[in-house]
Amino acid sequence: MKIGVYQNNPVFGEVDLNIEQAVQVLTDVETDLMVLPELFNTGYQFLSKEEAQSLAEEIPLGKTCQAMIDFAKRKGDFLVFGMAERDGDHIYNGSAVVGPEGFIGKYRKTHLFAEEKDWFDPGDSGFQVFDLGPAKIGVMICFDWWFPESARVLALEGADIICHPANLVLSQCQQAMTTRSLENGVFSATANRVGSEARGGKPPLIFTGKSQILDCWGQVLTGLAEAEPGVSVVNIDVIQARDKKITVQNNRFVDRRPQFYDALLRPLGN
Repeated sequence: MKIGVYQNNPVFGEVDLNIEQAVQVLTDVETDLMVLPELFNTGYQFLSKEEAQSLAEEIPLGKTCQAMIDFAKRKGDFLVFGMAERDGDHIYNGSAVVGPEGFIGKYRKTHLFAEEKDWFDPGDSGFQVFDLGPAKIGVMICFDWWFPESARVLALEGADIICHPANLVLSQCQQAMTTRSLENGVFSATANRVGSEARGGKPPLIFTGKSQILDCWGQVLTGLAEAEPGVSVVNIDVIQARDKKITVQNNRFVDRRPQFYDALLRPLGN
């Protein structure tokens, strides 16, 4: 299976332009699965919840999702991309999964980062795995990486590949995803953005780039630089993600002892 990551530098609020640029760059890129960044169509640094509301769209009925569905159908590809989702009075930091047959599903970010708590509602979708046929994929968004439970749940639910749209400003994620891939025996594809945003007198946000695809042992298969937009693609053997052995005697999941993990479900302070 050929998978890729797209790294962009969107113009804030210019949704049509950002979609057009993505389609233009990706049209001649041969892949089976392409992962795009978090909020790839709008940019990141909102000034208010009202501004986020004005740029959010329904999934899958909004123009961004419809444009990407049309693109996926023309190319015969699967796409995972981040965008602000509007659902009635609620706004979510969301991600959509689309493919040659149309809309497949969506995910709403579970762990909101910093000012996102002022713009978005906490995600309520839970971590889901989508069966694309050639592979099962799980989706998490940006700051979800900080919480090992995110990737673990997706792996336990059968994900071969973790698709990770991101707008990273912290520097540790790329290294941490090595551990997420290793401990769960899954491929991971982190699609980050580059550039900076400094809107409304706020301190500038500088995005770290370095999008990457890792194998089941945390090895970097391909990646991009920290400052330039681009695309990176690699062939993977999905079957490798279904072998959870560590040694002849050890298995990532069989050796778990959940009876001793009660604290993971206990509210803080109890």
